[in-house]
Amino acid sequence: MPNLKQVVDVLERLYPLRYAESWDEPGLIVGALDHPVNRICCAADPTSAVVDEAIARGADLLVCHHPLFFRSVHQISGLGFRGDLVNRLVEHGCALWVGHTNADSAYRGVAWAAADLFGLKPGHRPLVPIDDPASEHEMGLGRVGELPEPMRLIDFARRVARTLPHTELGVQVCGDLEAPVRRVALLPGSGDSMFDEVRASGADVYVTSDLRHHPVTDAIEQARYEARMRDRGFVLGRGDARIRPAFVNTPHSAIESLWFAYAVEDVPAAVLADTGETVAMEHIERNTDPWEASIHD
Repeated sequence: MPNLKQVVDVLERLYPLRYAESWDEPGLIVGALDHPVNRICCAADPTSAVVDEAIARGADLLVCHHPLFFRSVHQISGLGFRGDLVNRLVEHGCALWVGHTNADSAYRGVAWAAADLFGLKPGHRPLVPIDDPASEHEMGLGRVGELPEPMRLIDFARRVARTLPHTELGVQVCGDLEAPVRRVALLPGSGDSMFDEVRASGADVYVTSDLRHHPVTDAIEQARYEARMRDRGFVLGRGDARIRPAFVNTPHSAIESLWFAYAVEDVPAAVLADTGETVAMEHIERNTDPWEASIHD
């Protein structure tokens, strides 16, 4: 069977570390390079429950989207949960590799998978491109593309909700629910810093996560104002009467977990091509969204 270094080489070719944002530190977090890898598990977050399940399944490697460490640390003792997770992984011979913003921007990565699964036509492009002459594909953060046919905003939002794994948070929608949408921009994860790029893309709807009250209110009110001014003969912004973009707010980990629909195929195939050895890879389909209930009474 392949060793951990061979599998990491595959992961970092599929999801290059050079695609990561400057503040991000993806890659191998725990593990000995000569350790053999027979079974890989993957999940959005390296929570305690996910680590327990990976160990119970006999995983030699856990691949997660979200980092265990966002900032520098000075100890990995049992005094904190991160140290406890590292110690349990080491004790049970399970490595941990993280594909975060590098996987966001990669071919058949996080955003690419979401675009395909939400029904965008082939040929979608990045919302924020990365200049990578080594790639034959257009890489970058987020994706922008077209639906095969226009559909009502509410129907598209329902498609998104049906595609995502279930969470108690659900999906929120902002905009005219009856308005037709065709061009879709999406950025799995926290995306309210990208409103300028979304407006420039001409998207009818923007799908992302962690949308805050004030940025969304300001954006939709500006769009409504521009539409009213257009009706009075004044051209502002994009100069049309449509109120856009609308917004679909998704649970953060749910939309990012769509990546694993592709990873469980792509990683074993690439390991086999590189080493001639087979590995099993399976998705731990556990809800790692932190909310336990959503109350509407």
